[in-house]
Amino acid sequence: GVNSYLWRATLDTISFMPLNSADPFGGVIITDWYTPPESPKERFKMSVYILGRELRADGVKVAVFRQRNGGNGAWIDSRIGSKMVINLENQILTRARQLRISAVNR
Repeated sequence: GVNSYLWRATLDTISFMPLNSADPFGGVIITDWYTPPESPKERFKMSVYILGRELRADGVKVAVFRQRNGGNGAWIDSRIGSKMVINLENQILTRARQLRISAVNR
């Protein structure tokens, strides 16, 4: 099993992207490609791994893939800065803490 707060926080955080698959028992969420409206010549895809049952900073790992349109319908892989990945992981962790706090205060 995986931490339910991390699971729900991940789904909340990446809800703007279309899901390709989600395995709540294995803790893996994979999105389909998403093209931001403000940047139609690039697209992103994510894989998120929930790594355990505890709500810990090392309990979530995000992999982001980025491609740019090279013309003629060809997509070319492009680097992602580590800052983007760290920011996404921090957003997920922050949301998970919020969910936990609201559950405890009920």
